[in-house]
Amino acid sequence: MEQTVRFGVSMTEDLLTELDDWVARKGYPNRSEAIRQMVRAFVTEAKWEQGVGNVCGAFTVIYNHHNHDVAHELTHLQHKFGDIIVCTTHVHMDEDRCLEVVILKGDVKQVKTFLEAAAGLKSLASVSPSFVSI
Repeated sequence: MEQTVRFGVSMTEDLLTELDDWVARKGYPNRSEAIRQMVRAFVTEAKWEQGVGNVCGAFTVIYNHHNHDVAHELTHLQHKFGDIIVCTTHVHMDEDRCLEVVILKGDVKQVKTFLEAAAGLKSLASVSPSFVSI
C-alpha cells in the first residue's frame, strides 16, 4: 500500500465554504477524501484525452431489437474487440427495447477505438460510456 503524503492547499474563504458545502451534500467523510476523488477524476480525464494508460468501465447501449442488423453489428463489433471486452450483459427492457452493457478493460486507445466504432452503429437509441483509469 502506498504511503499517504500530507500537503497544504490555499484557497479563498468563499471557495472553501463551497467545497465544504459540496463535501457535506455528497456525503464524503472529510475534505481529503473529496479532494482525492476529484484528483482521481481529473487524472482519468487527462489520461483519456491524452490517450495514455489503461482504463476499465462500461459501455451501455439501448436499442430496438426488432432491428436485427443492430444486434448483429453489435455482436460483430464485440467479437472484433474481444481482447478488451471482459463481459457483456443483455437485458430485455420491454417488447421492443434491449439494454446491453459491455464491460471493457484495456489500453485507452483501444477502448476509444471501440467506442468510436460503436458510435457509428445505426439504430442505437442511447449510448453511455463510463470509464476510470487503472
